Amino acid sequence: MAQRSKGSKCRNCGDIFNPDHRNVGRQACCIKDECRKANKAESQKRWLNKPENRDYFRGKQNVERVRRWREKNPGYWLEKSPEPSGTSQDPLEEKPVVNQPVASTISSPVKDALQDSLSVQCAVLTGLIIQLSGCALQDDIAM
Repeated sequence: MAQRSKGSKCRNCGDIFNPDHRNVGRQACCIKDECRKANKAESQKRWLNKPENRDYFRGKQNVERVRRWREKNPGYWLEKSPEPSGTSQDPLEEKPVVNQPVASTISSPVKDALQDSLSVQCAVLTGLIIQLSGCALQDDIAM
């Protein structure tokens, strides 16, 4: 079960906040933008102050690595062209609706159709029959 916290004090503003349940033991600041930015800047400063990280982005090998990357990715920093404003689909062409008569396959209505005889009966009477007989089958109700 996930560990619940009663609240932590923000390192930046000092307010009490509820840390994310996945990060209870490590979250140091609240979710306010200024607190998150201050926490990130302080974290970067700590990282850069370590002796093994001081020259991490300097030196001939890093300069050469960046140079090779820029050759492979020309124009990466150039301003991107805006996305086309139109839709990516073709416009729908409206076709006129033509009403066509449907040929009837039934020459005459069926005389003893169950649905026809039930539609005449009152819905209350049908419900009463269902309650009294305990059966909701249309054949039994029609009898």
